[in-house]
Amino acid sequence: MSTAAATSVSPGRVLADLIPASRVRDIALVLGGAALTGLAAQIAVPVPGSPVPVTGQTFAALLVGTTLGARRGFLSLAVYALVGMAGVPWFAEGGSGAGAVSFGYVLGMILASTVVGALARRGADRSVPRMAGTMLVGSAIIYAIGVPYLAYAADISASAAIAAGLTPFLIGDALKAALAMGLLPTAWKLIKR
Repeated sequence: MSTAAATSVSPGRVLADLIPASRVRDIALVLGGAALTGLAAQIAVPVPGSPVPVTGQTFAALLVGTTLGARRGFLSLAVYALVGMAGVPWFAEGGSGAGAVSFGYVLGMILASTVVGALARRGADRSVPRMAGTMLVGSAIIYAIGVPYLAYAADISASAAIAAGLTPFLIGDALKAALAMGLLPTAWKLIKR
């Protein structure tokens, strides 16, 4: 494979594809994505009145999906979820297991990582406006699974779950989206040079 082909930045590729292909690369990327998500989950700020903290976990999950692509993003977040369910304390605030009321967000991150990875393969990570849309879609998926799960697990109404598990996080999500909107399109621009 020529150097020009190895550094192609055409749609259909994600940032991780720029690393020479091998099974070892894919395993390392999947495990690295899971570990990054686990580390980011430890950046947690409690939200008064909510059992769900603000974390870096959602940002990491969306970043993993976008940079690794749908398949590796799915596998990374599935490994993250399975290892956390097995008892490794790397969910938000050092939690583990599937019994937490916030576990629905972890399930949402698996699907969101897959979807944003598929969008990135179509070039959604190449410009600021497209990256904004990608982050919006990913966040919406996380909430679409996490908020109903919160309502069920905490035995609260849908409106209470929205108030505790969605509304307090919108500003933080906007900041995370802005960070991603700057990082990924800039990375592609640097690679093109």
